Amino acid sequence: MKILFLGDVVGAPGRKMVREYLPKLKEKYKPNLTIINGENSAGGKGITKKIYKQLLESGADVITMGNHTWDKKEIFEFIDEAKNMVRPANFPENNPGKGMTFININNTEVAVINLQGRTFLPPSDDPFKKFDSLIKEAKKRTNIIFVDFHGEATSEKQAFGWYVDGLVSSVVGTHTHTQTADDRILPKGTAYITDVGMTGPYDSILGMDRNVVINRFLNGLPARFEVDEKGRNQLNGVFITIDPKSGKSTKIERIIINDDHPFLL
Repeated sequence: MKILFLGDVVGAPGRKMVREYLPKLKEKYKPNLTIINGENSAGGKGITKKIYKQLLESGADVITMGNHTWDKKEIFEFIDEAKNMVRPANFPENNPGKGMTFININNTEVAVINLQGRTFLPPSDDPFKKFDSLIKEAKKRTNIIFVDFHGEATSEKQAFGWYVDGLVSSVVGTHTHTQTADDRILPKGTAYITDVGMTGPYDSILGMDRNVVINRFLNGLPARFEVDEKGRNQLNGVFITIDPKSGKSTKIERIIINDDHPFLL
């Protein structure tokens, strides 16, 4: 089982990179399942129905979310019908949408789970305890379980990775928009990376216009952050290979495409 995951798609630049490079990545890696984090895909905050459909049309099979899930109010109008979207499962129980979905690939099911950390992020339920209940449900149907852990703190992401080692196929961290170089297979067979990085503006600060962000640090005054649509772009992701019987991962490879790391087929 081969899974391709693209890190947080930021605004129009990120969507452009998906359209341009996802077909090439599929040709190179031939994934069975493609997952994209889309929580920043609409202007850097949230997602719309139109963009959700665009990402699926571009080649995504599942869209994961995060702390910006509710930033575009129209999501309330379609999230319950969005079968291929998961938002953090540890949001309050009365929230619309779902935190886990099952995708059938050639008669083999893959569970995709989205969770959100609690350190330096808005309040949410305990992701560790929520996982404990979700894994029981998932294991009844499949051993192939993919987790997008959307979190700010490196320590919380690493703690979760070790907590679930051997229980899931892979844990990929999202949210901080900067790819980490700690991709590895944990001792019990779980593929792990603290943060996959982002797909969007390369000459930015976390996808936003760098001059606005720098001025915010210099003068401390409120500022409206806007997606940098003038500079170069990048794509970050990971490619994971999983043994379909055991659900253990055998390989994880970081993907980075930008002007300093050109794409090679």
